[in-house]
Amino acid sequence: MKILVVGGTGNLGRQIVKQALDEGYVVKCMVRDFRRSAFLRDWGAELIYGDLSIPETIPIAVKDVNVVIDAATIRSNSSSTAEIVDFKGKKALIEASKLANIDRIIQFSLLNASQNADVPLLDLKLTLERFVKESGLKFTIFQCSGFFQGLISQYAVPILDNQKIWLTSDPLPVAYLDTQDAAKAVIETLSNDTYKNEVVSLIGEKFWTATEIITLCERLSGKTAKISYIPGITFSVLGRFFRFFESTWNIADRLQFGELNLGNSTIKKPTNELIWSTSRLSLEKYLQEYFGRILKKLKETNYQQLQKSSDISFL
Repeated sequence: MKILVVGGTGNLGRQIVKQALDEGYVVKCMVRDFRRSAFLRDWGAELIYGDLSIPETIPIAVKDVNVVIDAATIRSNSSSTAEIVDFKGKKALIEASKLANIDRIIQFSLLNASQNADVPLLDLKLTLERFVKESGLKFTIFQCSGFFQGLISQYAVPILDNQKIWLTSDPLPVAYLDTQDAAKAVIETLSNDTYKNEVVSLIGEKFWTATEIITLCERLSGKTAKISYIPGITFSVLGRFFRFFESTWNIADRLQFGELNLGNSTIKKPTNELIWSTSRLSLEKYLQEYFGRILKKLKETNYQQLQKSSDISFL
């Protein structure tokens, strides 16, 4: 079986590529920058040029593959927009996949998107879900909540560097998941017909609030977090401001996405959750390993500096 991975340089995409290769699949990655994607080739994947913002580059990428795994998402600092990449580009990918007669397409959406269809970014996700379902292709859509890797820059690094952590007044709990566990589950479904033509929640075992994560990071790091709260009106004002300029639409989308955290501190566990065949890494274990490595490195650095200082001769 040959797999095309779109978005293979991202946090989730690279883990999917690695897991697929480890499982013996032939993997092709559609990339925009060969130099930035060189590590994927080193792992054993084939690289082919393709850009979701340039639809005419897509058909050649989907040629001679059995499965398309679309793990791409637009970055907030991208020169393109979510409308072009996350909708038009992905729609072109689906149409090209249909013409190429692929066996299955796998895409990723967001948990509880249907409850917040007024947010442009989530509305695009929902519209794309409908398009996939109506395409006639066999599909699996994974609804994700959040990944461990994003918590490092959001919470761990600011605490270690004595920087402020910015929170809304009532952040929404999130069922964070390790990207390696997510990748294993995705690749496992390729040989399981149970999840064909299904929408499945791909989430962690527990929903975590921001306060709980910060408390955990404080305990593991031995440091106290500096927390500042952002008034809810700030998201609305900044979102409307950035909406005036096409170059900052991506920022506006994410600011409006941030408003989902306001005034809703409870969430229902989804009924369409993936049935896991293996245990998932817990957030406690993940952060424990992270802080353990960082603190060990800091101790080694401090020791080396002390050794250098003691070697200085004052004659």
